[in-house]
Amino acid sequence: MNFIWLVMIVTSLGALLWTSPAFVMTEMITASGDALKLCVELAGVYAVWLGILELVDASGLGEKLAKLLKPIIKKLFKIDNEEIQRMIAMNMSANMLGLGNAATPMGIKAMKALDDGSGVANTTMIMLIVLNATSIQLLPSTVIGLRASAGSISPADIILPTLIATIVTTILGIILVKLFSQIYKKKRKIKNGRTRK
Repeated sequence: MNFIWLVMIVTSLGALLWTSPAFVMTEMITASGDALKLCVELAGVYAVWLGILELVDASGLGEKLAKLLKPIIKKLFKIDNEEIQRMIAMNMSANMLGLGNAATPMGIKAMKALDDGSGVANTTMIMLIVLNATSIQLLPSTVIGLRASAGSISPADIILPTLIATIVTTILGIILVKLFSQIYKKKRKIKNGRTRK
């Protein structure tokens, strides 16, 4: 990933040097200032939502949320471990609020707990990755924060389109994981049958 960022930066600088060499330093300073300003503005958004999530966890609402999501988590992940279910529930709730960065620690803990030590991602781990990537966005708070900081008149008008798009992608992602899991199981049975012969 670092290599990709390096290539992008070098390419951008090269293009700017080629087209407008006089503006290279000015653009670099302006871009740095804009990046810092954006970070400070987003820090406020994240501080509020991370505080709310901490209160949810400390008040025991996380446990209630885990119980509420338990039937869905059991069906999708086929696990009985209460702690893993709680971690997945907290991860899913943070993602639903549009807080991808807040969801990451719980997602990593859940992923480590789901790892069977084989060195290969199992279906449960793949399902968690897909749900994190496609996550239903009830409140895309990060994008709303970005739009507000960019001067949007109505930064929250993306809620409905985002909700529809993420519901569709989540359903499609779940279907594809289930489908490819079945295909993989069938291929494995065929391969094991041939090996025994």
